[in-house]
Amino acid sequence: MTKLEEVQTSTQLNAIALLVAFIAAVVVFLPFAFDTSPWDAIILRVPGNQGNWWHALVGAPFFLAFPMIWLRSRSFFSKQLSTAKERRIIWIVVGLSICATISVETPFLLHLAGTSEWQRLIILCLGLGILITSAAFLLIRRRYISPLRACLVGLNTAYLANAALCLVVYAGATGTTFSKSGWMVTMGIVWPMLLEVCWVFVQTFKKQSHQSVSPAI
Repeated sequence: MTKLEEVQTSTQLNAIALLVAFIAAVVVFLPFAFDTSPWDAIILRVPGNQGNWWHALVGAPFFLAFPMIWLRSRSFFSKQLSTAKERRIIWIVVGLSICATISVETPFLLHLAGTSEWQRLIILCLGLGILITSAAFLLIRRRYISPLRACLVGLNTAYLANAALCLVVYAGATGTTFSKSGWMVTMGIVWPMLLEVCWVFVQTFKKQSHQSVSPAI
């Protein structure tokens, strides 16, 4: 693949990722289950007046869609993709989101969530598994990932870990199609997000291989 083809491919992938981020932003206001959206969960507007810290923390990571849009839009409308200060803020937001997801998973870890053992195992494996696997790759492959790409991987990882938990917990939610439209849309957008994370890590191996075969000057 030539340099021009690589740039064109990267632009196309960024455009698709930006579209996915916009859809993720819409999910914030769509009912995920029981006519409750992530926005409703944040403001504790939950049916039966059952809103609590758990709902607020599980709803918060869905708002990562907005820094995703902002960061990806920079690649199309600004010559300066990001600054060190901006990336630092993004990592703080990602860290807070990860802490929220871990807090949400604590009841499952301590057998306090009232779920079956099989459901509990899936939730823990998906949520914590995504976080641990992505963090390990970022640490090991950091030499071959640009700071901007690393931020995007961090955002996707934090979003996916929380989304996976919600998709499993509310998979059996009853109601009309619209009352769980957020669940269905989220099920569709997590796959391109996951594929992008995998693509970034695959590219690091290609970059390493290219560097290893490049003749010394």
